[in-house]
Amino acid sequence: MRDDELDEAFELGRTCALAAECGRDLRRCAEMYGGLFPAAAFDAECYNALTLTMAFSAPWAGADRLKVVNRAALWVMAVDRLVNHTAITREQVDRVVRECLSVADGAVPRSAATRFLADLRDELATAGGFGELRWLWRDQLARMLACMVRAWVWRDRDAVPTLERYLDNADSRGSCFVDLSHWIYTADRWARAHLEDLRDVSRLVQRYLHLLGDVTSYRKDVSWGDLNVLSLGVSSTEVSDAMAGLAREAAGLIEPVRERSPRTATYLRRQIGFTAGISGISDFDRTA
Repeated sequence: MRDDELDEAFELGRTCALAAECGRDLRRCAEMYGGLFPAAAFDAECYNALTLTMAFSAPWAGADRLKVVNRAALWVMAVDRLVNHTAITREQVDRVVRECLSVADGAVPRSAATRFLADLRDELATAGGFGELRWLWRDQLARMLACMVRAWVWRDRDAVPTLERYLDNADSRGSCFVDLSHWIYTADRWARAHLEDLRDVSRLVQRYLHLLGDVTSYRKDVSWGDLNVLSLGVSSTEVSDAMAGLAREAAGLIEPVRERSPRTATYLRRQIGFTAGISGISDFDRTA
């Protein structure tokens, strides 16, 4: 085996070990918030996919620096479940939103979900400059929650959204909130100073991931009655074309970032590429 092959194999192994270490942290974390992560919904495959995605998106980071991005992603999954599968009435959905925003503003948590959010908020506060960036983090949290509510309303199918409106609601996926949390905690100086611009890039990547997630989970979404782009009268060809266009557009925005913050650009590109790969998608464009 050539030296370069040995080096590549070592890096792959090291990244898998990093993902495993992150997975142990997430399982310990989940145990802290009783009832929020039932095994039926959060199985080993769920944790593995999450930590592998983050480890391969930022393999240069240690588990301590990936802690926030992994936990933020896990929290988003928990809140999505509360809104889409636990809440029955609009009043219950609105209560989840109010409590989360209140805790983001500093209130005392009153549930497992808001205790988790408060702990995430407090961990972010240990990063320098969070006080100045907190408004941006809170704004993205509010956007995510508002889009989750809109998606919940759309499930009734009284007003089926167009593909364009559906993509405009992609903040419901929460990946931009996760990205911002990660960058606030670990970003280099340039990225930290340009988080508003990076949010625009992140939200474009999020649109791609929103469609990719629907393609991957179509059968499950149909069986659970969840909203899915392929159930809105949108053909697979239209979705594929939209994903290809989003991938090209994202590439155009990511490339200038590479000159200033190479690792930030790599992270964003790998969010597309690795997520498509681990999802097993081969017939939808994923180049960026």
